[in-house]
Amino acid sequence: MVKRSRILGCGSYLPANIVTNDDLAKRVDTSDEWIVQRTGIRSRHLAAEGELTSDLALAAAVRALEHAGVEPGSIDCIVLATTTPDNTFPATATKVQAALGAKGFALDIQAVCSGFIYALSIADNFIRTGQAKRALVIGAETFSRLLDWSDRTTCVLFGDGAGAVVLEGYDGNGNAGDRGVLSAHLHSDGSQYDLLYVDGGVSATGTAGHVRMQGQEVFRHAVSKLSSVVEEALVANGLEPAAIDWLVPHQANQRIIDGIARKLKLSTDKVVLTVDRHGNTSAASIPLALSEAVHDGRIKRGDLILMEAIGGGLAWGSALVRW
Repeated sequence: MVKRSRILGCGSYLPANIVTNDDLAKRVDTSDEWIVQRTGIRSRHLAAEGELTSDLALAAAVRALEHAGVEPGSIDCIVLATTTPDNTFPATATKVQAALGAKGFALDIQAVCSGFIYALSIADNFIRTGQAKRALVIGAETFSRLLDWSDRTTCVLFGDGAGAVVLEGYDGNGNAGDRGVLSAHLHSDGSQYDLLYVDGGVSATGTAGHVRMQGQEVFRHAVSKLSSVVEEALVANGLEPAAIDWLVPHQANQRIIDGIARKLKLSTDKVVLTVDRHGNTSAASIPLALSEAVHDGRIKRGDLILMEAIGGGLAWGSALVRW
């Protein structure tokens, strides 16, 4: 028998404020056509004034717990992936922990758009080693607070939101037929640091800063690195692409997602897409998409799900999960 962590439930939250491409065209030199052609994005949700990352995370967490049918007090580990914490310290996860009345320990992790994959892997390892029995994994961002609204190459791409899953340990058989997290694969390359970064920080400038990106270079790295890490996940589990029921990718760019689907020979109706309505919500994008597909009935018990993401760092990763 092998200790595994299965997903008991998931939940999500999006701020009420929806901003369309036409809305942005009134603020910056852009157009709906320009944005859609390059990214596939048509609208995104932006947090209201005073609406914090912890507020989004808490709302998604409550819905995930309700879907899982478990009490907050049974959670002994919270891992929150975010690039936009409420405060420099303490961890935003501890605010969520207090609001829920959860026990155990809580921590933030920062891997930008790959944050949810990293957080899922960390929580899975806590469960596998016996440090936690039941974990709450959250991806939450108020990424709009990092945007330079005069830079049309970045401000049109991002949105705010949160998604969460509840993990629970159980004894599996140790093969690809098990439920839950089968494997996760993490990578980073700090030599590509300047391709996607924020030009501020506590130590550097004492400010939050704004997102800066070399878009074409990020796109090039995304295609090659995501293809490689997807293959790594399949090989690790002795599976062929045909075994995948659903691709739930990081929602950054429609063209990148389409390219990965083609390499896997997956039809478009097996790819969960929210980028058109959510934009890039960084660490929140995968759990938002996962929650949508679970709750609308597309993803069913026993389905094999491939998740993948790449973001600043550069940091990237993949995970294979059986629902």
